[in-house]
Amino acid sequence: MRPGIDRKQSIVIINELKRRSGKSLDLAKKAILTEKIEYERLRAALEYYVTNWCDFTHSGVLSLACETVGGEPDSALSVQAAAAMMAAAFDIQDDIIDQSTSKHGLPTVFGKYGECIAILLANAFLVDGFTMLHESVASLPRKEAKQVFENLKQALSEVGNAHALELDLKKKIDAEPEQYLRIFEMKAASIEADMRIGAIVGNGTCKEIEALGSFGRVLGVLTQLREEFADVFEIEEFNHRLRKEYLPLPVLLAMQEKESRDRIGPLLRRGDVGIKDSSTIVDVVFQAASVEKLQERMKELVDRSIRLLARTRKCKSKKILIDLATSMLEDL
Repeated sequence: MRPGIDRKQSIVIINELKRRSGKSLDLAKKAILTEKIEYERLRAALEYYVTNWCDFTHSGVLSLACETVGGEPDSALSVQAAAAMMAAAFDIQDDIIDQSTSKHGLPTVFGKYGECIAILLANAFLVDGFTMLHESVASLPRKEAKQVFENLKQALSEVGNAHALELDLKKKIDAEPEQYLRIFEMKAASIEADMRIGAIVGNGTCKEIEALGSFGRVLGVLTQLREEFADVFEIEEFNHRLRKEYLPLPVLLAMQEKESRDRIGPLLRRGDVGIKDSSTIVDVVFQAASVEKLQERMKELVDRSIRLLARTRKCKSKKILIDLATSMLEDL
């Protein structure tokens, strides 16, 4: 079983994804800012979002998939930009659904400008993203272009269904953890689509496209599980989830065990938790046997992702993908 990598290596991987997504993100920003928007408040919201827009995951993994099959990433910049714009649309929509007024210490568009402006801005990103993608794949052979849109349609359908199922689980502290794992699996379709589209644009073989797509699905699940662990430590995010969403999965798992439930259940029922209560929750959660099993499950997913990449050619980008998957275990 492959051990996790250290923080320094994780920073290197993040910087690599940022480097790979830099040009495409600039292209996406330039394209969306040329949109003619007459309403000043909507224009201000757009400029606010673009100023703080730093998503590098979707375009970064698309670039890596393209290069792993022998493609030239710079030839796929417009496809990466389209992926970034569509991801931005879903990011804004997620904030509306989750009633998230702030993220990473900054107000969200929803929090700063309200629901109506957020909806309109998400629509603008979605329309521009689809338009750019359509124009970007126009030069591809008809079969490959069709594959791109079929993969995107499948991903959007799965992710949409995942969000719909998630609505019924909000504010529940006794939901079955397997329900969440299924939702994570469905949401991971977005990263799978990024990887598949990158491999298609890079002219990969059917075997390579399938392997990288499956890798993307596993990576998408790992990414979400890592975020679930991170939210156990983040008091502000934890309290928001306690009030508006559902508890982080490790907490839900711990609540399945009587001893853990007896210790942290009363703290959760009080409402917002403070620093002292948060420390207690962290200690109890990470002592729970079910949480240890989840950590082991993540290690197994990393091993599976590496086996999937064994079906692709040897190259630098393949090594980066392996390190990216392994970085999901950092500090766990």
